Amino acid sequence: MKTKTKDFIEIEYTGSITSKDIIFDTTSEKVAKDNNIFNPQHKYKTQIICIGEQQVVPGLDEFLKDKEINKDYTLNLPTEKAFHKKNPKLLRLIPTSKFKEQKINPYPGLQVNIDGKMGVIKTAGGGRSIVDFNHPLAGQDITYKVKILKIIKDIKTKLDSLIDLYLPIPFTSTLKDNIATIKFSTEFPDIITKQITEKIKTLIPSIKKVNIEYTKQKDTIKE
Repeated sequence: MKTKTKDFIEIEYTGSITSKDIIFDTTSEKVAKDNNIFNPQHKYKTQIICIGEQQVVPGLDEFLKDKEINKDYTLNLPTEKAFHKKNPKLLRLIPTSKFKEQKINPYPGLQVNIDGKMGVIKTAGGGRSIVDFNHPLAGQDITYKVKILKIIKDIKTKLDSLIDLYLPIPFTSTLKDNIATIKFSTEFPDIITKQITEKIKTLIPSIKKVNIEYTKQKDTIKE
């Protein structure tokens, strides 16, 4: 059996910077510990994605089509199919006063959040700092070792994987008579709930209705 577009698949993978052979991401706790990138706050587990939805980098997403199950693959991705080239427009001059408002002492290499966007300070001094808002791996060729463990058929597993991917906070879900009910403790803007609702119904067409509830308020949004 081979994979095809819109299949939900369970994968394990390890990603590294090709030129330096430095691992930056993995689904394996052992690999993370062996390479000194282990983060105790991160859950190391296999990942479920939907092929063709760019839920992984573009080159890997494209590669996963028409592949065999339980076979080890290695692929090398040029920067254009990984995290893209660095965009000079994403280098911004930020006044030092902006950092002082957040009680931050800027220095090169510091990761900062400016107006909801994450960036890295490249230079600091003279009342201004240059902040790079490119992805940290932009401009790098990437190597992935990946294995497709199985194609997911269970509707509830597909549902939970989508929720976990797009809204990675605690939730509970039930599925009955083609109606999905999802409960969160945190309320989201209507535009967010509408987007996740449409995504679920598009990628899992057997689900005809999605109810989103908030456990604190007991209000229900029905789509």
